[in-house]
Amino acid sequence: MTFDEFAEIAEQEIALLPQYVTDELTGGVLIDQSTYLHPRALTDDLYVLGMYSSGGLCGKQIILYYGSFMAVMGNSSNKAVRMQIRETLRHEFRHHLETRAGLFWKGTLIEEDADNLRKYYMRHAGNDSGPDSDPQRKN
Repeated sequence: MTFDEFAEIAEQEIALLPQYVTDELTGGVLIDQSTYLHPRALTDDLYVLGMYSSGGLCGKQIILYYGSFMAVMGNSSNKAVRMQIRETLRHEFRHHLETRAGLFWKGTLIEEDADNLRKYYMRHAGNDSGPDSDPQRKN
């Protein structure tokens, strides 16, 4: 899948969402060509597909990493890539909505992401903790 095809699919998936979901997303949704290996990955098997950012010069924005999608799904069908784009966008928009609502830990995606990172460490390192005691995962 080319970068342009990927971007077009992302735009189509965003258009399916209700308008209120994008309210206050001042930096919009960006498609970055980079491959983003999670900074706390134990090997080369934990890629960041998308990220929500709520501060800085760009304001609130979502970034999809085309290179990461291709690293993980390069041989997959366009339909499978579309479904992963949809899932990733909805995940990042949920971070956006939780942030707007002032929800930052218990029962939120932040907690779920941290738990997923802990499970990753358990699979790869054979223990509960990983490199430090407060794992944070960027999706």
